[in-house]
Amino acid sequence: MDKATLIGLILGIVLVVGSIMIGGELTPFIDVPSLMITVGGSIAATLINFPMAKVISVFGVVRKCFMSSLPSPNEVIEQFKTLATIGRRDGLLALESRVESIDDAFLKRGLEQVIGGVSKEDLMSSMETEMAFVEQRHQTGKKLIDGIAAAAPAFGMIGTLIGLVQMLRSLDDPSQIGGGMAVALLTTLYGAVIANMFCIPLAGKLESRSQEEMMIRQLMLSGLVSLIDGNAPRALEQRLLAFVSPKLRETYEAAEPKAA
Repeated sequence: MDKATLIGLILGIVLVVGSIMIGGELTPFIDVPSLMITVGGSIAATLINFPMAKVISVFGVVRKCFMSSLPSPNEVIEQFKTLATIGRRDGLLALESRVESIDDAFLKRGLEQVIGGVSKEDLMSSMETEMAFVEQRHQTGKKLIDGIAAAAPAFGMIGTLIGLVQMLRSLDDPSQIGGGMAVALLTTLYGAVIANMFCIPLAGKLESRSQEEMMIRQLMLSGLVSLIDGNAPRALEQRLLAFVSPKLRETYEAAEPKAA
């Protein structure tokens, strides 16, 4: 669970709702026609812009912003040091006993290829192809969220225009002016909240998640190549540490003596 995303969403909602409650009641800010225009219009535009399967997958995309199942770089490096030690001592076939204990599907497939005697070039080709398609799916998910972020304020503006037209047509009937103004103002508010509190931050988090996953996958691929090359554990470790930030490298090196 990504605590930052959850805390950010809850904090944003609490602050917006709290500021409304301090200034008055929440009821005047709830308007069904405004929601129909903003939320319904955004959904309609998304359905027109993307295939149904992609729209349905948005729930999985949002879930990815909250759930983080990737191992840390330090965990991956330690795992490869263990694999390199076994591989150097007993040969690559001895790693077969370790395959079932690996949870990450990408790493498991790569290790199975290494044990099967695949060449370094073929391994890199197949794994990089898989990484490219994973990244493409991530970009599609981000594009979908970005589409909703763009549509919500636009339909908020459409709702504002509708409300203004209704208001101007009802100037002789004061009872109709309030409803027209509510649609005019609340649709803009709804569109801004949907875009800026939810969609744009979620799209940014999804992009960050994608970059993090690609780095981990590249780290794993480099480790698999090192196994084929027969690198010593220490050489493999130094090769993989090049992927991590200086701060993470310091943390890893500080923890290494304790692990030993």
